[in-house]
Amino acid sequence: MKIAFALAGFHNVDRGAEVALMSVARELAVSGDEVTLFGGGGQREGQPYRFVTVPVRPRERFERFPAFPPFRSETAWEEATFALSLSRHLDARDFDLTVTCGYPFTNWALRRAARRSPHTRHIFVTQNGDWPAFSNDAEYRWFGCDGLVCTNPDYFERNQGRWNCALIPNGMDPARFRPGPSERESFGLPVDRHVVLMVSACIETKRVEDGIRAVARLPDAHLIVAGDGPLRDRVLDLAARELPGRFTLTSVTADRMPALYRSADAFLHMSKEESFGNVYVEALACGLPVIGHDSARLRWIVGDDQYLVDTTDSQATAASITAALDRSKQGVEARVERADGFAWASIAARYREFFQSVAKTG
Repeated sequence: MKIAFALAGFHNVDRGAEVALMSVARELAVSGDEVTLFGGGGQREGQPYRFVTVPVRPRERFERFPAFPPFRSETAWEEATFALSLSRHLDARDFDLTVTCGYPFTNWALRRAARRSPHTRHIFVTQNGDWPAFSNDAEYRWFGCDGLVCTNPDYFERNQGRWNCALIPNGMDPARFRPGPSERESFGLPVDRHVVLMVSACIETKRVEDGIRAVARLPDAHLIVAGDGPLRDRVLDLAARELPGRFTLTSVTADRMPALYRSADAFLHMSKEESFGNVYVEALACGLPVIGHDSARLRWIVGDDQYLVDTTDSQATAASITAALDRSKQGVEARVERADGFAWASIAARYREFFQSVAKTG
């Protein structure tokens, strides 16, 4: 198959959605498909797919821009600049399938391009939520696709009656994410106290500030947050008050993420609604206990033996963190074994099977 993946952040940032789709693209290219990525970054050496740079203005430039439909946030403004450029760089007639998780503008651009090619089909992946697929409000009424990849069972159940759906989770690279020695010194982390890791953007839905308040209840714990975003100043101000001398905010390149996981004692994620959350399986693969917001969706990912709790209760969250830290060396093999079930090679095989079924309708 000839497949085009398009997303503004490709080769520019390594957030969850970018990592997931690039990992799938990489595995498909290795298996023999002709894969092209269209993204806002530059070339990266050693990739099995072709990459095309599409000019895009980064979301940080739009943090103070007004928010209104369909420009609901700085990410929408960024995506609009990407989609406008994408229309000049991608010819759908060159591909059997186009793939994105960007809505509205990237989805619209790819479907508009596909109208000039009767054999090209479009796949949408719910990396950032399934709202476009089931809502008929505002800009969501103009959503469309030929195949919908649902990253969790909730999305699949909600959409299978309307769209051609496949339930396919995200994954991780077991060759990179494994238990191993700590590298705390290289991250400026203390070696004489527990380290709790959050891998979260500084945005409202990730609830980093609530994480700070919970960890502040543990006098011997240091919190490190790997991420950035428009709330960074609020996060730093709160941490200065609640966690003086016990907080680190950093940005870590993708190649250093496994070492960062291995340098922590426990992994904390406060988001209530994640489409999937690659970070959960990455943390498990490195042997870390997971503390997160209790839900059927998260239990589907991490199992029933992790430290899930109502994270709106700061005291209960702190108690779960304490329990996870106390037992962090127990159950490592079981956590790694569960994570291995989400290896990208097997996940990509499920993508390929679904892609082939959609392409045959062309």
